[in-house]
Amino acid sequence: MLRKILALITLVPALAFAQEAPDALVRRVTDEVLAIIKADKELQSGNTRKIAELAEVKVLPHFDFARMTRLAVGRNWQQASEAQKEALVKEFRTLLVRTYSTSLSAYRNQSIEVKPVKMAAGDKETTVRTAVVQQGGPSIPIDYAMDKTDSGWKVFDVIIDGASLVTTYRGSFNEQVQRGGIDGLVKTLADRNRGPQPAAPAKK
Repeated sequence: MLRKILALITLVPALAFAQEAPDALVRRVTDEVLAIIKADKELQSGNTRKIAELAEVKVLPHFDFARMTRLAVGRNWQQASEAQKEALVKEFRTLLVRTYSTSLSAYRNQSIEVKPVKMAAGDKETTVRTAVVQQGGPSIPIDYAMDKTDSGWKVFDVIIDGASLVTTYRGSFNEQVQRGGIDGLVKTLADRNRGPQPAAPAKK
């Protein structure tokens, strides 16, 4: 859980500078968000309104939620109607937002290293590799799969210590579809999103 939370803290690439290299974007905007968290006691204490505002402004516009959802649902995506696809994207987005919001109040003194990206001219996809450095513990490698869209670079997958976020969800999503179809998966996600906000881990 801590690894997912630390990953989502740093999921802030490709903001308003579409011509800038994706690793530079990740580095600069991650620094900005972490500075906001460090300076704001209300964010650290879990003010849900401010957390939601920070997520909406700094993070959410820069994820390709449609592609993330399609990858997470996998082969079952083709059997979904347009209305079901819209519902799946909406609920999956909400799920990730809630997880991210929890992460904001969990951050304390970790630092983030962003590694240089090697890209060829004209590349439309790349992976930005980072590491969360913890005092007294091993670094956690976190990679961001990104694609270049008309509105800039966007994240479509996160790989935490070798484990893909969308692949991890794909397994549980497939089980839900097998039990209750696409509507069953939508209902499961909606019920989860209506439940209590996940608790942040103990602060260090």
